[in-house]
Amino acid sequence: MTGAPIERTVGAPLFSSSKLSVLRKHPYFADLEPEAFDQLCRYAKHITLKRGTTIFSKGDPGTSLIAVISGTVKISISSPDGRNAILNLIEAGEIFGEIALLDGLSRTADATANSNCELFVIDRREFIPFVRSQPTLAMKFIELLCARLRWTSDQVEQVILQDLPGRLASALLRLSDKHKSAPQGRTISITQQEISEMVGMTRESINKQLRVWAARGWVRLEHGAIVVLKPDALQELVDAGSNDGV
Repeated sequence: MTGAPIERTVGAPLFSSSKLSVLRKHPYFADLEPEAFDQLCRYAKHITLKRGTTIFSKGDPGTSLIAVISGTVKISISSPDGRNAILNLIEAGEIFGEIALLDGLSRTADATANSNCELFVIDRREFIPFVRSQPTLAMKFIELLCARLRWTSDQVEQVILQDLPGRLASALLRLSDKHKSAPQGRTISITQQEISEMVGMTRESINKQLRVWAARGWVRLEHGAIVVLKPDALQELVDAGSNDGV
């Protein structure tokens, strides 16, 4: 990992049950036998990062699998002329870095701490033999890679076929899907600049569209966050082809 200094906890892991539960609740680790899960935890190294810290860069060796315990990680790419595109935001309870981890090739994008973060990092040299000893876990990772491919295909389809309202509505629904059960609306911790980099449109266009939807009561705009209040309305817009977004 590169970037700002990283505070590490080394030696025998003595993680709190709340931190381990984040890893335990992940669908790919939930079915592990207790002994196997304990072994996995022994491989995990706990790190804390400051907002803006580079976790890895595109082209770096894929030497580890990373689980987010708290905070948000931004997965992005950039062009030589300085343009940025955000591919995904990884939240607490999710994992990332699995593609380069599994094939042993270089990282396909940049990963940056989008807020102060706590992570578990598992080295490839320990994780690959562990997966080989756990056939069920290997199948879970095949499912994960398939899900990533479907998600990427959806993103490409949105950029090519949808206009701004459709792209923005799709992005909000995808990001807020993790918060379906929230009674006061699905809160997405993202700035308008960040979501503009995600859907490939200017911040001014994003702001104009969001204000229209806020006036309709579909979303609520907060500092550094967007709250989705009426996901069904956004879904109808996507399904209809998004021609009446503004």
